Amino acid sequence: MSSSAAQHPGTALRQALDARRGLLVPGAGNALAARVIESLGFEAVYLSGAGLTNNFYGMPDLGFVGLEDIARHTAAIRDAIALPLIVDADTGFGNALNVRHTVRTLERAGANAIQLEDQVMPKKCGHFAGKAVVGKQEMLGKIKAAVDARQHPDFLIIARTDARAIHGLDDALDRARAFAEAGADVTFVEAPTGIDELRRIAAELPVPQIVNIVIGGKTPALPAAEFAAMGFGLVLYANAALQGAVRGMTNALSQLQRDGELPEDPALVATFAERQSLVQKPLFDALDEKYAGS
Repeated sequence: MSSSAAQHPGTALRQALDARRGLLVPGAGNALAARVIESLGFEAVYLSGAGLTNNFYGMPDLGFVGLEDIARHTAAIRDAIALPLIVDADTGFGNALNVRHTVRTLERAGANAIQLEDQVMPKKCGHFAGKAVVGKQEMLGKIKAAVDARQHPDFLIIARTDARAIHGLDDALDRARAFAEAGADVTFVEAPTGIDELRRIAAELPVPQIVNIVIGGKTPALPAAEFAAMGFGLVLYANAALQGAVRGMTNALSQLQRDGELPEDPALVATFAERQSLVQKPLFDALDEKYAGS
C-alpha cells in the first residue's frame, strides 16, 4: 500500500486546509449523495445538518436534528466512502460536557472533523434572520472540551461564529481569533456579505478559514479560484447537491405527471445501470457468489 493510500483521512484534510488553496467541498445529506461526490473526484465530503433535516424530515434548518440523527448518518456515510468526512454538529447539542460526548460519538462513527457553532440552541440556518449567539466564554469552553475529547490528533475542530449578523464583523473576527487560541484548528465566520469582508476574514485570522456558499444566500458566490487567491482553506457548498436533486426530481416528475410515462432519458434521470453502479451492485453480486460457493 502506498504512503498516500495509508494516510489518515483527517491528516489529508488538515494538509489540504493548511495549504489554503480553496478546497472545494460539497455537502451531502445522505450516503448516496456522499457517494456521488466521491465518484466525481472531490477531495472531501461535508455532512450538512441542514441537508439532513431537509432530506429526511422535510423540515427547515431550525435545530430539529439531534446527535443520534447525526451519528447514524455519519456512520452510513463513513461506510460508503473513503474521503475525509466533515460533520456539521450544530451547537454540539448542549454545554461543554455535551460537546465532549458529541465529539467522542461522532469520531467513533467515522467523522474526521466536527463543526461547532456559537448559536443559542435551538440553532437556525446561518443565512436565516433572527439568530442569537451565546457568550464568547461559553463557546470557548465548548471548544476546549472538543479539543480534549478527540482521540486522533488530526480529528479537526472547526469553530463557527454566527456573530457577523448580530454584532457585526469586528465582533465575529474577535470571536474567531479567540476560538483559534482555544485550540480550534479551523474557524468559520458565517454569512459575510461582501468581498471586502471576505478578504478581511481570510487575511486577519491565524488558522485556515471556511467560506460557506449558500446558493441564494448572503455571501457572494465567487469562483473557488478567487477564494483560494484570498487565502481561504475551504470553499463549502453545503447544499448544492440537495438543491440540484430537488430540481432534478421536480423536472422528472413533472414530465411523468404531464405525459403519463417517463423514459430512461439521461437528460432527466440517471439510467438504471448508473444507479446500480453508484450503489455498488456489482460488488454485492460478487460477494453473494463468493459466500454462496463457500
